[in-house]
Amino acid sequence: MVDVLQKFHELGVVPVVVLDDAKDAEALGKALCDGGLPVAEVTFRTAAAEESIRIMASKFPDMLVGAGTVLTVDQAKRAVAAGAKFIVSPGFNAKVVKYCVDNKIPVTPGIQTPTEIEMALEFGLKVVKFFPAEAAGGLKMIKALAGPYVNTYFMPTGGINLKNAPDYLSYEKIWAVGGSWIAKKDDISAGNFEKIKLNAEEAVALVKAIRP
Repeated sequence: MVDVLQKFHELGVVPVVVLDDAKDAEALGKALCDGGLPVAEVTFRTAAAEESIRIMASKFPDMLVGAGTVLTVDQAKRAVAAGAKFIVSPGFNAKVVKYCVDNKIPVTPGIQTPTEIEMALEFGLKVVKFFPAEAAGGLKMIKALAGPYVNTYFMPTGGINLKNAPDYLSYEKIWAVGGSWIAKKDDISAGNFEKIKLNAEEAVALVKAIRP
């Protein structure tokens, strides 16, 4: 679990991807890896998610492939069986978190409030997702929450883009940012994988400039 979280921190940006067709999974994985960003949070919003995770995990064994938008324990089990190395949820589902913690599966639950942070702390989690980041107060809100919780780090997702990512990444309590701008749904379905590769390279360069 620590190794996965450390990799998040080293990469700085976690692409959040929506795949409508599993046939695009291999090309997407290659684009991200070739762009120097071998990580993907595949959201469980589509029927293709499970198979997409299976394909990417199989074709790119060194890639950090995980499942996002995990709402139930059953989804978590299916994702892990397909090869997911981490679980992300939009909110704090205690059943999902308990299953992951009990089975030593890295999990980053979504939070917005002090109460939810304290729930995460009860499970021994030091990194939480802040979602939806921009709509829920952005960096200003994260800084306010970070005050009392000195050992908690945040992975904001939702409304993060190339323009505001530097502000987030410059704050020491930001573990990494989740971003859908790197591999947009329309670019995936249109086969614009070269563009995705370039977006990944740009994100890697951004992180290196801020966290040398």
